[in-house]
Amino acid sequence: MAQYIASFALVVANYDEAIAYYTRVLGFELREDSPRGSGKRWVLVAPRGAATGILLAQAANDLQGTRIGNQTGGRVGFFLHTDDFDHDFAAMKARGVRFAEAPRHEDYGTVAVFEDIYGNRWDLLQLKP
Repeated sequence: MAQYIASFALVVANYDEAIAYYTRVLGFELREDSPRGSGKRWVLVAPRGAATGILLAQAANDLQGTRIGNQTGGRVGFFLHTDDFDHDFAAMKARGVRFAEAPRHEDYGTVAVFEDIYGNRWDLLQLKP
């Protein structure tokens, strides 16, 4: 029996703002945007060709709102792998992605930390073969 992570939720301030950022700035594809009643929507984005998607979940109360941009306590919590770091780094910078550091070369590959629209920290990462 095989298991895999189909999607995970990321709490956001506004559906449309988050869709615009993840699709236009990060270049992800919008896989689904379906109404669920009472103003809720099922919004799923993912990097092109990726199996795992991100459910953009608009905060529904004050407690959820406090988690926007700090879902992992300031740690890098999300990892965007690439097979062409230089290309993706340059393209993301040109589209306004805020990188917290210059690219660095580690034993495992090339990496740079960036922050999404809300301040969640991500690694852009190309692993060594």
